[in-house]
Amino acid sequence: MSRPRLPRPAGASTLAAGSLTGTARRVIRLNHGFQLLFNLLWWMPVFYAYQKDAGLSDGQIFGIQSIYYVAFCLFEVPTGLIADRIGTRNCLWAGAVVMTAANLTPVFSASYTGFLVHFLAIAAGRSLTSGAASAYLYDGLRAEGCEEHYLKAEGTARALGLAAKVVCWPLVGPLMSLAHPAPYLLSAVSAAGSLACVLALPRAATSAAARRTDGPGRSGGGGTAKRGRGGSLGEAKAALRGLAASPWLVLVMVQGVAVFTLSRICQVNLFQPILLDHGIGEASHGTVLAAMTVAEAVGSARPQWLGRRLSPVAWVSVLSLVLAGTLAGITLGGPWTVVTLLCLFAAAAGFAYPIQRKLVNDAVPAGAPRATLLSVESIVDRGVCALAAVAVGAYLSAGRLDALLWHSALASAVLLGVFQLVLRARAMRYGPGGAEEPRTPEPHPKAVV
Repeated sequence: MSRPRLPRPAGASTLAAGSLTGTARRVIRLNHGFQLLFNLLWWMPVFYAYQKDAGLSDGQIFGIQSIYYVAFCLFEVPTGLIADRIGTRNCLWAGAVVMTAANLTPVFSASYTGFLVHFLAIAAGRSLTSGAASAYLYDGLRAEGCEEHYLKAEGTARALGLAAKVVCWPLVGPLMSLAHPAPYLLSAVSAAGSLACVLALPRAATSAAARRTDGPGRSGGGGTAKRGRGGSLGEAKAALRGLAASPWLVLVMVQGVAVFTLSRICQVNLFQPILLDHGIGEASHGTVLAAMTVAEAVGSARPQWLGRRLSPVAWVSVLSLVLAGTLAGITLGGPWTVVTLLCLFAAAAGFAYPIQRKLVNDAVPAGAPRATLLSVESIVDRGVCALAAVAVGAYLSAGRLDALLWHSALASAVLLGVFQLVLRARAMRYGPGGAEEPRTPEPHPKAVV
């Protein structure tokens, strides 16, 4: 008997758009507000110059960045465990408080120590919310029987956040001329606004299926109690058991590495070197970045445009190949071609992110600590990205930008080729439809707290 396939990225919903419950609408609306405000870092375009003005050297600035990435990875596991222990809503609340304080730190201490504390707190705040936000949205919609709307909700939230950056970032320069610490003050205000969104979220959203398992003698209630007594160690063991019990979850996480690493390295580390290498001056970088952000926002908001011809897994693989192909194509074109390819790159990344996120959420086994497993995915992605960043530095120091782009494209293609071979082997083992695990019908027992 063949296994059911995962839902397509579009057209999968059997509910009309108007069939969302009131609670589901509230969850989606407040999630949009939280994601937009929490991630609206006004200081992002100017933090390097701001730290230089404060007297920090290049070595100190990039040293802090290195510490930030390491700290982010180290924080991911404990914060994921915390989310599954205290509830995802409470974890979002804590993350918003930490982020608000983090953005205020440079205002009161514009020194090496102040900026180091600032970035460590940013790492902690973002780690607290990286898995919890997605887990809350997914479980909240599932509890209302509206999980078919998750993909659109996740993509729209990301698109709105990107659109806000396009609107706000050009204002940073004029605002700094009026009040030098304005970018950090506005970032703190935005983080405080995200806290208000969290406080307005429903405290609990448990589905009927979950309530049936919470009664006396039910396995769901006992499992929850046992996990509560076991504490964080129990959550960690549960996450490991979830990974061991679902090879499909591991495969989906591995597939997402290509998307995350390619997009992060290109849009953060290689963006300016690529433009400068093709004669595009720094004065135009903001315009190009805005165009890329718009392209990514459109892709994130409309993953359903991809259609139903391919499965979600196949679409992520295809989009990963598009990312790799655009990197290789950048080495061959002139300035206008490069800008066009960078926008195509951003759009492909925008389409891929919500689809990949839904695939991972669907692959989490019933009863497994969802936020902890999402944190594991984040650690894998950022761990590979950290290694890639080291390679990027070596290539750029040697003046081999084109070689770096080609090698990145080839490495991604090899990884995806191996992934497809594994999928084919699974299909032969389980029969038609066996390449994709079925969705788990039961909700996460911890639901949304």
